[in-house]
Amino acid sequence: MERRQFLKSSAAFAAASSLPLNSLFAQQTAERKFKLALNPGIIGVKSNLSETLDYAIKYGYEAISPYTSEVMKSYSDAKLNEHTAKMKEHGISYDSTNVPVDFRKDNTTFNNDFKDLEKFCKVMSKQGATRINTWIISSHDDLTYNENMKQHAYRLGECARVMKDYGIRFGLEYLGTRDLLTAMRYPFIASMKEGKELIGEIGQSNVGFVLDSFHWYTANDTLEDIKSLKPEDIITCDINDVRAGFERKEQTDGKRELPMATGIINIKEFMEGVIAIGYDGPLRTEPFNKELNDMENEAALETNMAAIKKTLATVGL
Repeated sequence: MERRQFLKSSAAFAAASSLPLNSLFAQQTAERKFKLALNPGIIGVKSNLSETLDYAIKYGYEAISPYTSEVMKSYSDAKLNEHTAKMKEHGISYDSTNVPVDFRKDNTTFNNDFKDLEKFCKVMSKQGATRINTWIISSHDDLTYNENMKQHAYRLGECARVMKDYGIRFGLEYLGTRDLLTAMRYPFIASMKEGKELIGEIGQSNVGFVLDSFHWYTANDTLEDIKSLKPEDIITCDINDVRAGFERKEQTDGKRELPMATGIINIKEFMEGVIAIGYDGPLRTEPFNKELNDMENEAALETNMAAIKKTLATVGL
């Protein structure tokens, strides 16, 4: 699997606090702008696009993965229109999907994949999907930091330029774990501040972050870092927890927990930052967790949504 304003004023809060509990809860919930997203593969659920939509409706998710490659291969216009109408009926939008271009290898690989990106974006646009994401490997065996920056800025910038023509935004995820930073000879981007530098070098207005609580924590980023962003700077948002029994620097990317599982990550603070800036895109889990992946589909969906609701409860949602 390749690699998501709470209170307006003290006066408004005082007025709300005098209301009955159920009314107050409804008002707080209305402040949430982001959408609870279902990306089945990252929680071990096996389903196609149609099945994913049915799961979202059943379990209360508000956004789903676009499955664009599946749509390209097997959806007629009539079938896509029927699917789109069902999404609209239930108020469900699209989450993000992985970029279909391998930008990390040699020039030939990049150029061959890049030629097909416009066709992919056309289909995404037809679906009504507007977000693509990827992650940045935080070290390299051959390229120095500056050389890697130039290569990433050029290749990702070319991808972003094509996406922009179809109204698609491009999210980049920095990886904050220390093991990946030292895995190869030359360290690269591993924090939000460095991610901002890459986005600046790319120079396209449709590029932002995949903001992940796991990497926010392992990079030792802060609430103020999140508050430095505008809502449009986040393309999609992931919420996760880390394993107990390991220091921050010992955490590894492929082994995580659902949010609130251990309570080591200050998810309340993370969510307060996301809410404070008015983020309005998809929010999902990405735990890479064997126990969750081994569950049957229905159990995994229930467990995942329970963890999301527990997370929302920390900020009164």
